[in-house]
Amino acid sequence: MFNVQMLQRKQQLGTLGCLLPESRREKGAIILEMKDRGYCSEKKIHWNRRLQKQLILDDLHVRSMQNRIRKMVSSHSVEASQIQIPLASGINLQTLNYIVTMGLGNQNMTVIIDTGSDLTWVQCEPCMSCYNQQGPVFKPSTSSSYNSILCNSSTCQSLQSATGNTGPCAGNQSACNYAVNYGDGSYTNGELGVEHLSFGGISVSNFVFGCGRNNKGLFGGVSGLMGLGRSYLSLISQTNDTFGGVFSYCLPTIEAGSSGSLVMGNESSVFKNLTPVAYTSMVPNPQLSNFYILNLTGIDVGGVALEALSFGNGGILIDSGTVITRLAPSIYKALKAEFLKQFSGYPSAPGFSILDTCFNLTGYQEVSIPTISMYFEDNAELNVDVAGIFYIVKEDASQVCLALASLSDEDDIAIIGNYQQRNQRVIYDIKQSKVGFAGESCSFT
Repeated sequence: MFNVQMLQRKQQLGTLGCLLPESRREKGAIILEMKDRGYCSEKKIHWNRRLQKQLILDDLHVRSMQNRIRKMVSSHSVEASQIQIPLASGINLQTLNYIVTMGLGNQNMTVIIDTGSDLTWVQCEPCMSCYNQQGPVFKPSTSSSYNSILCNSSTCQSLQSATGNTGPCAGNQSACNYAVNYGDGSYTNGELGVEHLSFGGISVSNFVFGCGRNNKGLFGGVSGLMGLGRSYLSLISQTNDTFGGVFSYCLPTIEAGSSGSLVMGNESSVFKNLTPVAYTSMVPNPQLSNFYILNLTGIDVGGVALEALSFGNGGILIDSGTVITRLAPSIYKALKAEFLKQFSGYPSAPGFSILDTCFNLTGYQEVSIPTISMYFEDNAELNVDVAGIFYIVKEDASQVCLALASLSDEDDIAIIGNYQQRNQRVIYDIKQSKVGFAGESCSFT
């Protein structure tokens, strides 16, 4: 049941001040509080404009990701070591909605999480060109544990494909530079450094990260980005000895005061899942080895299975940086038709950006909406929470849209966006090469 009036009231409350996400240690795991990126936004953007902007940027994000995937697949003759770290990921940080706080040296940094990126980076002083950041910029000069990585070091040489260092070093003392360019013209570049990483009382030494000296883009006022991808440069790989290559999250809604959690480590006793965890194997793909790709075997709407469709076309990518789930045109068309068949009798409304199935629910207190479930190899399933089915465009509910969209081409890879992952415990186990799902009402407490 979808409560229209209650949702309107929650969205109109706004934020009640800005407290940065916290962290704690519990039963051998580290739990980081997770909040929507807009929670601590300095500028309160008009609701409709914020959503419009979010979807436009999400469209850019997906288009850029598809282009990058095509290039990676087409370069199949390149050695695996040369395609391990595609740093042009995340694409547009405005669409990466969830933030956590981590300790870097003796300073706390609030960063956006992204399972589609590998490099963790923050803005650093002295900064040649930095975007406006809430809170202090990281100062390497005040940290006794910070060290730059030199260009002629073995560490830098092993990371050449990731850092953008394609030419010879300028000198023995030159820094190991990195450059990350995103799809919308945003970028960060600077040098790689090592520092103590900490959260929840656990410290990890010699953590390699990007110290950004020249950064531009819509990064939402946060310190930088936390890369949770699969390559050896990602935070997960670098903390493997501490957390065993396992992490999970529960993404909250954008309601005022909502928070979720990012759990580092394989300690399921700290989960608050309402349904058992069901695991599915990751699809091995040497050309896209840094992404989390699953084998989608079916979808049902309101208990009715979508039939005679090929769900396994290259797998489906699960990504915390994409907002709206994208499906192949034929699959989306079938899903839309079944949804409209079951959700009938309500006045239609104009489409909104990438969303083409919208309704006018003004005057309704609550409506019964069809459930949406995704099925994967090994009998795992993702039952989309009610908060992930409708996208509220207008606060008066005069424009409420089905929160899924079609890809432009049948051959593009499908993506499960963060909107459909809300109120789910999603577990990533890199060592066992599997992803798990369980329903959970997200909270940090």
